[in-house]
Amino acid sequence: MTVNHGGRLQPDYFRSYLSLIMNPRQCTVDCARDFMLTTFFQGNPEMFGPESYESFQVAVKSLSKEG
Repeated sequence: MTVNHGGRLQPDYFRSYLSLIMNPRQCTVDCARDFMLTTFFQGNPEMFGPESYESFQVAVKSLSKEG
């Protein structure tokens, strides 16, 4: 997925991204979260700004409640 560094990424974006990781890998939300922190955020949660990281956390929390 292409990411625009200038905008705040929304929770829906991260829910979709996490689902794209979880489904083919058949992994948990925690597994997908760790994968995204390593690859998407490249180990830097502030890479896309604090608002985007907050949206990421909201998405992880909402998917954790669903599962």
